[in-house]
Amino acid sequence: MNNHLLTNAQIVTPACHFTGSIEIADGVIAAIHKNRTFKRGIDLKGAWLIPGCVDIHSDWLESELRPRSGASFPLPLALHFLDVRAATCGITTVFNTIRFCDEESESRTFEQAICMARQIDEVRHGMLLRHFLQARIGPHTDTLVGRLADLQALQSLRMVVFNDNIPGERQYSLNQRIEMGMRELGTSWEETRDRLLAQIQEARELNHRMVIYDAFKDKCAFGSHHDTTVAQIVEAGSSRSFLAEMPTTLAAARKAKEAGMWVSMDAPNYFRGRSHSGSLAAVDAMEEDLVDILCSDYHFPTILGSVVRMIDEGMAPNKAVNMVTLNPARLLRLDHEIGSITVGCKADLVAFRSERAFASVNSVWVDGVRKFTADYTGDVTSLGVHPDRSVVSKPDNAYPWTSY
Repeated sequence: MNNHLLTNAQIVTPACHFTGSIEIADGVIAAIHKNRTFKRGIDLKGAWLIPGCVDIHSDWLESELRPRSGASFPLPLALHFLDVRAATCGITTVFNTIRFCDEESESRTFEQAICMARQIDEVRHGMLLRHFLQARIGPHTDTLVGRLADLQALQSLRMVVFNDNIPGERQYSLNQRIEMGMRELGTSWEETRDRLLAQIQEARELNHRMVIYDAFKDKCAFGSHHDTTVAQIVEAGSSRSFLAEMPTTLAAARKAKEAGMWVSMDAPNYFRGRSHSGSLAAVDAMEEDLVDILCSDYHFPTILGSVVRMIDEGMAPNKAVNMVTLNPARLLRLDHEIGSITVGCKADLVAFRSERAFASVNSVWVDGVRKFTADYTGDVTSLGVHPDRSVVSKPDNAYPWTSY
């Protein structure tokens, strides 16, 4: 029986926080004891206890697959260490992003992207955490239309985000795209410009947003990526997107909130105080209360690190925690199962301490099973781990890579 008592913790619920205890029965939160601790059970010694972080957009897989230009590693290896790293950062639900488009500059073909998604689909139940897929789909290509059935068959696909691939219209200007293309393709400025102009003309003649929506409306949450203008937010809303993912301007973020959309920003942006690409700073959007969700984007540690920083800067702990737990769960319509410390929800939990303005994770539970634990007084207490504290305990059936 998967039954535990976690006691002497700073518990954060959707509405408040308090010192108390939690009972877990059969992997579900069975009781919450406010202002009460016990001599029995697992003593968390005053650590924060929050729901596991729900990360709706992670590009970390790309970092594991290609940590250096020209250096590639197998998908099984990349997935294993992605899973491990996410656990040590307090994330219990991960949406791995895969981009589906047929641009020349992409590192993989459409077929290779589908193959990678299928492999993740096959092994995800043997991993430490909950793994899902977010498909970043360029709506301005005919390639996708003939492959919709392949994407529909992916059990883990729960998010579709329109990733507009018309060069020069979103995060990067046309000149920036030309410079990027020159580096990626090794072509001259004129040749790269001509290629991009041809892509722009072709893309503007195609828009399969509603075809994509009809294909996935019964299984996926929809969003729009890197909206820059008010018109782009209006287009996103007309194609049934209810998430503005990392808008690049305040105007776009304001329009999204006005339209009743969720707005997500990347945690590295907030933690660093600015965007790495010069786009909208998350702190500026948060000053106007425009941000509902923070995701890890390209850096797992900052998702929980941002919670620590928000609390340190005066935000109520429940509001800060909700941005990486309950709000993304609500977006995904999974809040009846995950995203909050509520009786009846799955016991996906994280215990951590705030140290030097970031989060030191002590323990992570998924379905009430402890997947990661580290004693930061000097001992690592996890199964089969290395003494460098890159630690994760795993069930006997984890990582069935022999099928590859």
